[in-house]
Amino acid sequence: MLSIQARTQVVASVSAVILAVFLGGEPARAEPPIRSPEDAACRNEARAKVFSAPNPQGLELEDIGRQIYFACMARTTQAAAQPQGHAAKRKHHRHRRH
Repeated sequence: MLSIQARTQVVASVSAVILAVFLGGEPARAEPPIRSPEDAACRNEARAKVFSAPNPQGLELEDIGRQIYFACMARTTQAAAQPQGHAAKRKHHRHRRH
């Protein structure tokens, strides 16, 4: 009969093996630090849309998320590159005298 300590080690070892199988044996990847508000917004958009995005090519979820992220970043950098005109341009009206 195994001691309580030995049983605990066996259970921990089996749990670790099962967890590794479920995770595909790959170590968790850390994301790089957020560099800008646009970067954070695009990461959130990719997380929100990754499961509902169409996937006719059968890509991995990580690849779909990358596509969503880079498309978002392209939109935001393109919008930032456009010249900022006077969006709220006032029209000068003459005051009427009564």
